[in-house]
Amino acid sequence: MSRRRVNFLLNICLIVGAQSYCSICVAQTSGATEEMSSSTNETLGPETMPVKPERSSDMTENQDSKAVPATALNPLGVTFLKHLVSDQKSIWTSPSRLRWSDGAWLFPLAAATGGFFATDRAVPPALTTDPNKLNRWVKVSDYGLYASIGAGAGLYVLSKFTHDDHQRETGVLAGEAAIDTYLVNTSFKYAFGRQRPNEGNGLGHFFEGGVSFPSDHSAVAWSIASVIAHEYPGPLTQVAVYGLATAVSASRVLGKQHFPSDVVVGAAIGWLIGRQVYRAHHDPELSGDAVGTLAAPDDGEDRRERQHMGSSSVALDSWVYSAFEKLAALQYIQTEVMGVKPWTRIECARLTEEAAEKLEQAPGPNAEDATHIEMQLEREFSYEIALLSGGHNLTANLESVYARAVSISGPALTDGYHFGQTVTYDFGRPFERGTNGQAGGSFSAAAGPLILYVRAEYQHAPGAPAISTTTLNALAFADGVPASLVPAGPISPTNRLQLLDSYVGVNMGNWQLTLGKQSLSWTPGPEASVEWSDNIDPVNMVRLVNPEPLDMPSFLNFLGPVRIDQFFGRLEGHPYSPRPFMYGQKISVKPFRFLELGFGRTVTIGGEGLGDPLTGGNLIRSFFGIVDNRINSVPGHNQSEMDWTFYIPHVNNYFVIYGDATAPDDILPIQNPARNPWHPGIYITRFPGLPKLDLHVEGVSTEQPGLAGLAGYNGGPANKGNYNYWNESYRDGYTNGGNIIGNAVGRDGRSIRAWLTYSFSPRNNVQLRYQHNSVAAEFIPGGGAWQDYSVRSQVYLHSGLYMKTEIQYENISRYPLIFNGPQRNITAIAEIGFSARERGQQ
Repeated sequence: MSRRRVNFLLNICLIVGAQSYCSICVAQTSGATEEMSSSTNETLGPETMPVKPERSSDMTENQDSKAVPATALNPLGVTFLKHLVSDQKSIWTSPSRLRWSDGAWLFPLAAATGGFFATDRAVPPALTTDPNKLNRWVKVSDYGLYASIGAGAGLYVLSKFTHDDHQRETGVLAGEAAIDTYLVNTSFKYAFGRQRPNEGNGLGHFFEGGVSFPSDHSAVAWSIASVIAHEYPGPLTQVAVYGLATAVSASRVLGKQHFPSDVVVGAAIGWLIGRQVYRAHHDPELSGDAVGTLAAPDDGEDRRERQHMGSSSVALDSWVYSAFEKLAALQYIQTEVMGVKPWTRIECARLTEEAAEKLEQAPGPNAEDATHIEMQLEREFSYEIALLSGGHNLTANLESVYARAVSISGPALTDGYHFGQTVTYDFGRPFERGTNGQAGGSFSAAAGPLILYVRAEYQHAPGAPAISTTTLNALAFADGVPASLVPAGPISPTNRLQLLDSYVGVNMGNWQLTLGKQSLSWTPGPEASVEWSDNIDPVNMVRLVNPEPLDMPSFLNFLGPVRIDQFFGRLEGHPYSPRPFMYGQKISVKPFRFLELGFGRTVTIGGEGLGDPLTGGNLIRSFFGIVDNRINSVPGHNQSEMDWTFYIPHVNNYFVIYGDATAPDDILPIQNPARNPWHPGIYITRFPGLPKLDLHVEGVSTEQPGLAGLAGYNGGPANKGNYNYWNESYRDGYTNGGNIIGNAVGRDGRSIRAWLTYSFSPRNNVQLRYQHNSVAAEFIPGGGAWQDYSVRSQVYLHSGLYMKTEIQYENISRYPLIFNGPQRNITAIAEIGFSARERGQQ
């Protein structure tokens, strides 16, 4: 793992720790609040003990049983100083009072901060360099902060003339919150030592003696705004004070005094401290906002509903997806959404329960096969099935430990962006001719709404010789770049520790937010989406998805089960436009039990080189498709997607027609169908007399008939391959780590493949596979063609041990640019592992 990644993870952990410290008592139970009040009582005496805002019956009373007036509760002087001491004690000891349910608010805050931290270094270069304008923004932030302080102080002074206890309390608490916030924020600033955007090399390095993180201006402005907004909760007041605080924060960024993450964390610290100061010291006899806890609504773990339970996702290479695919084809589950994967374990449990109920109520002609599948799934998800009606969600599991060898005997195709891949849909693992290997494991845990999943492995791949000068020039022509930019030289051996799917997350009312490296599959088929597949190394992203399908309200109910998936991430391995960002959204609906439709899009933006910079304006324009007049186009590279699944009715549900398509720049692929990639497939669930045999047949094409691509870099004849999976601003294409994010067919190719699967049980099977691939000669000089023949099997034993094997024979019949004549290779893959969840299953 690089030093940059280590520093990034370290800083994220420190940010989360800082946010935990500033959580104060908002995450406390009422018992924790009582503990704080009791502690204050011992220090200050009954005459000055803070009053709880939750219920008037708990008000501090004097010896005459009369409520203590606000002037006694929040006076200036010694008592004010004692309040500051008690506040600081509560702030710095608050992490000890956090509960699992606080993840419902703390994790989204940490995820948002992580997202800003990952992107904020791209903001200062996109801002003005005019000193006068920068100075103007700095003055705006200063005057805005003065106005915030003046608002609190002004209310206190005004109360001297109006004798208004509410105004007096607001002024006192605003000052108290500002001082508390400044003390905490200053401690963090010197601890983190981050340089400002106008210091050093402008990259905001931590621990370099700077004072940029978090922002004092932002923190203090938001602390005062928080107190005033809670004291006077009317909409006009909230818009005014929060608007002023936002202006202060934004102007600190526009004046290049801070990075976006600096002001976001500062705002969070200030708002939370202001909220807690109000919560601890507000007199409930005065008007104001009722402040409760920020924790999840169902505080009792024994009463937690499944919509508030965290649940890790099932890995995309698990056997359970093919099992659910057959249950859906046989119509024993009808609320699944095949076009959005992965699925959480609780969602898999829900579908298993649905199949069990269907089998009990209406068995049907395929009940025997479906029952075997349902029983296997029931054993796999037994823990989650017990939680479907609510309960105590606390679990940790070693999912798997495995070792894997991949041996390739002859010349192999390892460049999917140009030529093709001998090994596909393998999470972007590196491989070359010779012996490759991986060894690793996976672990998952869930506690209340929180989840953790880690899959890590050690990866080895041999080195490879450099490409020829002829090949290098051809790649430069195909990509539209100078030959000097094409990576050249021999390929070094790979020996690295790599994280695959590894993330943390929180479930908030059937909306699961996850942060980390994640794989997606946006296709109803088994693996080969043209939009997003597991052909790549999992992408670092923030993802928000509803694990369980939604039922839309009112007239939208006709859409049936609905799932919405959205993410924002960053890609790697782009030599031409390094480290671009990508975001996407997808919605899948099932208006009829026999029809599922999905519509999605992804947008590549930011990065270095030719890419459009990631700014707030560009982000908004790219999201809504607004043309930027300066470049006469919509910023970023937009790619739309649609998919379909049609269960043929009235034929014992033996046939399923599925597929997906994608299109650069179009709203839908049907606008220009001839030039866009299409990927149709058919699934025959069983054959008469052979119920354990099924067949998949798929075809895909990214060819561009009648479409000439970008002219050669030096003005030569037009070439193809410069449309699908390629973009003029992002000439690294639709890739991550050099592998195509969608279908491995490539930029201007065609493929047809089929596989027969004979299932001895839902987990144990053998497959015969065939695939024919070709690449157009207009894209790669001379074109290319190759055929793959393979046998796969997987066997799970009662002990928890399992073995997956594959033997593939590849015949490269034509590829004149890179090979002298036909080439052949044999790829042997063997994986041996142990899964504690599989122990004892039949």
